[in-house]
Amino acid sequence: MPALTIGRLAKAADVKIPTIRFYEQIGLLPTPERTASDRRLYRAEAVRQLAFIKHARQLGFPIEAIRTLLDLAAHPDRACDEANALAREQLEAVEHKISQLQALRGELKRMVEAGCCGPAADCRVIEALADHGLCAHDHDAIPRGLPA
Repeated sequence: MPALTIGRLAKAADVKIPTIRFYEQIGLLPTPERTASDRRLYRAEAVRQLAFIKHARQLGFPIEAIRTLLDLAAHPDRACDEANALAREQLEAVEHKISQLQALRGELKRMVEAGCCGPAADCRVIEALADHGLCAHDHDAIPRGLPA
């Protein structure tokens, strides 16, 4: 496969161009060769690396874990104990988030079920939001957004 421009790489890997630049900047992707006119040229391997990174991100792995996993993938003779440990850590993180989200769901259900049809002054949703003490669950540590 001939060298790819950043646009073709983005299309082939189904990622955005700024994402590729970001991964280069933080060292997840190697710095590409440049043409005389300073255009980036990528090898076919970059498509596989981006697919790997994208999949790892979809599974919620943090950047440093992905860096380690890429290094392990580049050295197939090494033991995969570290990869197993990273996957186990990520599973624990996901299970913790699920627990937090279940608590959040329960609290929101309580708020919705306690809602009223009268004026805002009597609204149970507003009352619960104004007084954290009315909440049945601790949700201070609940993630503010879902992982990308």
